[in-house]
Amino acid sequence: MDNDIVLLAHGSGGEMSHELVEQLFLRHFDNPILARLDDAATVPVSRFTFHVSRSADPKLAFTTDSYVVSPIFFPGGDIGKLAVCGTVNDLAMSGATPLYLSAGFILEEGLPLAELEQVVASMAKTAEGAGVQIVTGDTKVVDHGKADKLFINTAGVGVVPVGAELGSDRVRPSDVVILSGTLGDHGMTIMSQREGLRFSSPLESDCAPLHGLVAAMLEVAPGAIHCLRDPTRGGLATTLNEVAGKSGVGIEVHEDAIPVRDAVRAACEMLGLDPLYVANEGKLVAFVAPEAAETTLAAMRAHEYGQEATIIGAVKDEHAGRVVLRTALGARRILDMLVGDQLPRIC
Repeated sequence: MDNDIVLLAHGSGGEMSHELVEQLFLRHFDNPILARLDDAATVPVSRFTFHVSRSADPKLAFTTDSYVVSPIFFPGGDIGKLAVCGTVNDLAMSGATPLYLSAGFILEEGLPLAELEQVVASMAKTAEGAGVQIVTGDTKVVDHGKADKLFINTAGVGVVPVGAELGSDRVRPSDVVILSGTLGDHGMTIMSQREGLRFSSPLESDCAPLHGLVAAMLEVAPGAIHCLRDPTRGGLATTLNEVAGKSGVGIEVHEDAIPVRDAVRAACEMLGLDPLYVANEGKLVAFVAPEAAETTLAAMRAHEYGQEATIIGAVKDEHAGRVVLRTALGARRILDMLVGDQLPRIC
């Protein structure tokens, strides 16, 4: 490619479009399925049925999400890594093993091609590490000023192992609520970059693929894990409210059991934010039958993305549909769902 920035001609469907795909995207995402450059990827059925017994009907998980984070590069990741991890994690929360992704790019005219390649290379590295392939995609270019450098849409498909039945409707009173690690790392990393905040302990996004952690949990506690959720936009408080509302149960969590890094807490205090509502991109919340809670917790702590896992509360019969926070002083208060957009453009 002779130019070092994205031009409108890169989105024309002509020669420059083909150059962009072949010389940049294919170079990083290369695999036999994508290399055909068909309108739709045709993937081998054996990849899906490999995990499914002949006596069971195969179940697939399919998800899609879009990423508009600003800035597109941040400590701990970038918009490309975020796009792969976000879609992998959405599949993982259903218990699925992620297999294939699509990637759609909305490029702003004037975006340096070096930055685009850095993002694409990051996506390729993250996908390889997660054991998934990017097998189809699309690019569009818009006028300068009509976007913010780069937006990405990813869709993903995976296979759900036999016996994995997860969902908010399966949550029951007495279930234990387990959080896989500290809250607010991603959201406050993004905000600190925007606001130019500096701390003695640098903030870094927790962006990570969680399907390996989920597989380890399901292996040690088959049937005992009732629901998994990743607390992204709206944070832990919003996620718990969604589960309580859909399941019709009450949830009580303990403030002093919820881990938050000192730098994240300091950043939240400076900006007037509550870490319970700040987005995470490498954490999950699990609702687990009480008899399997300690076994599940041990498996999580043995995994690199669950080393700080902890029990933060339990599901209750009372206050159905509500989330209650027991404060460090022993008082109780209702933990409402986030209203409005506390932190825009963080994922």
